[in-house]
Amino acid sequence: MSAAWGKCYDPSGALYGVPTYPWKLAPAGLATRRQLRARGLRPGGQPIAAQIMRTNRRTGTPRVAYLYREELALAVRPMTSRKWGALALALAMLARRTCPKCCLDVGYCIPRSYGICGLCLATDEQRAA
Repeated sequence: MSAAWGKCYDPSGALYGVPTYPWKLAPAGLATRRQLRARGLRPGGQPIAAQIMRTNRRTGTPRVAYLYREELALAVRPMTSRKWGALALALAMLARRTCPKCCLDVGYCIPRSYGICGLCLATDEQRAA
């Protein structure tokens, strides 16, 4: 057993206070938040059941992902009208950030005075010169 793997294996929870498993070796029935969300579930206020730990090779600092019990997880709450409204506003912002000429999301709202992104504007100015 490698030293890095040994630091990450503590199924009793004596070392970290929570049962700890190495990366990809967690027992069945436990899942991360993202795995629960992919199944249409959420932790629902339950405490952390265990954690997965992986050490970073460059810095040596551990990376931790918390695990929750699947049988205690609750269904994801349905979207409310206000959440749908917020999503619509976010999509409107995406439309304002997309350049109509190059069809790229430039990361900022395109000025209405120009109507295109800065890169397309600079290209047009070079062609005109």
